[in-house]
Amino acid sequence: MMTEFNDTILRAYNGEKTGYTPLWFMRQAGRSQPEYRKLKEKYSLFDITHQPELCAYVTELPVQHYQTDAAILYKDIMSPLPPIGVDVEIKKGVGPVIDNPIRSVDDIQRLGQLDPKQDVPYVLETIEILTKEKLNVPLIGFSGAPFTLASYMIEGGPSKQYNKTKAMMYGDSDTWFVLMDKLGDLIIDYTKAQIKAGARAIQIFDSWVGSVSAPDYHTYIRPVMNKIFTALKDEHVPTILFGIGTNHLLLEFNDLPVTAIGLDWRTSILEARQMGVTKTLQGNLDPAILLADWDIIEARTKAILDQSQEQDGGYVFNLGHGVFPEVNPDTLKRLSAFIHEHSAK
Repeated sequence: MMTEFNDTILRAYNGEKTGYTPLWFMRQAGRSQPEYRKLKEKYSLFDITHQPELCAYVTELPVQHYQTDAAILYKDIMSPLPPIGVDVEIKKGVGPVIDNPIRSVDDIQRLGQLDPKQDVPYVLETIEILTKEKLNVPLIGFSGAPFTLASYMIEGGPSKQYNKTKAMMYGDSDTWFVLMDKLGDLIIDYTKAQIKAGARAIQIFDSWVGSVSAPDYHTYIRPVMNKIFTALKDEHVPTILFGIGTNHLLLEFNDLPVTAIGLDWRTSILEARQMGVTKTLQGNLDPAILLADWDIIEARTKAILDQSQEQDGGYVFNLGHGVFPEVNPDTLKRLSAFIHEHSAK
């Protein structure tokens, strides 16, 4: 039996004052949880995401253990790519590896269209199980962003320099924009299906877009991001955009029709506000801090909360990136309790 629904985080995303600071943790479901590690001895990530009951269990675990104010759907940003013809394998210690990288317009045109009900029914079933039977907090759905997905599709796997990706962007911009349009449409269809199934917010992860300059972002990436967030505005759910090393892009993000901006640990809340960022902020404790002694964790967290409370509503606590596997789950539990208590008005 679910208890009364807690919508605090949705109100915070929408800029409302709340009785305390709501929180969730990126990668809160997964690598640092002993129950999850036990499952991974038997199942791969794709195995788990293809079994709705199991995936719902993994997604719900941190809400129960850490008392977070939202769950985020357990899956990978690669999940919608195999159904359209991208040959993806998640290799241990490497990440996503793609055997048929994009090199031309023909490669893009060979890809199919995503039909979420037909192609990823297990994702939608997981959402329905969670929102109808399990959760008393909002479920956040998500997708990778066009640049980040394209970087894997063009490079053939993880990259540090994104040379092939940028070579296409600068040297063959016609092909680049065809790929952006393709991925933009996929993301809109994918996230709208998640919302229809019950997701109450959507986060777009543009993990690697920090490698692009602000003028290049404006020219080559902003148009498709504007298209995505404009389409999602019709769904009337909060949208969050998050990237790593994106200090120089925050004003570009702020001009998009997005509800909230996730900060990594390199930019403080105060710096973002002084820069001119007006949207709701989410973030931004360095996940490495969670490996330190509690007095350091508490001091750093308190500093973030105190900065956020100088603003008038519109803040959600999170990490500046994902939870490390080495983090003790008890630390996250203690951190949640501290944030809720310290921020209570």
